[in-house]
Amino acid sequence: MSKLINISELCKLLDLIDPTTNKPLNHILRYWEKEFSVIKPKKINNRRYYSKENIEILKIIKYLLKDQKISIAGVKKILKSKIKKLDDNDSFGLKEKYLKAKLRNKAENILNKISLIKNYGKKDSS
Repeated sequence: MSKLINISELCKLLDLIDPTTNKPLNHILRYWEKEFSVIKPKKINNRRYYSKENIEILKIIKYLLKDQKISIAGVKKILKSKIKKLDDNDSFGLKEKYLKAKLRNKAENILNKISLIKNYGKKDSS
């Protein structure tokens, strides 16, 4: 069985955090659950837990809604047409943009970690 994460952890993973209070925006995920029938979290003791498949779908939904500024109706159409089939003949399509953004974020995280490692143990020269 794969690891399940709760709604607050998922909000942190998706960067759905209120900048003023630093609290997770759980209501956004609950709203997306109502709008997109493909999101089906497991409910254990009245708490929502998300699988890897749900997390990947939610990452795509967030990318399309927030980054690409596509409407909810547009995202529903894209999800119905299966994003894997969407860009088979289009090299500059949504799937390519999504994967490029995902790779860019991973690269930035790695560079930040390398920078921290390089500076570890150095004394300030001021």
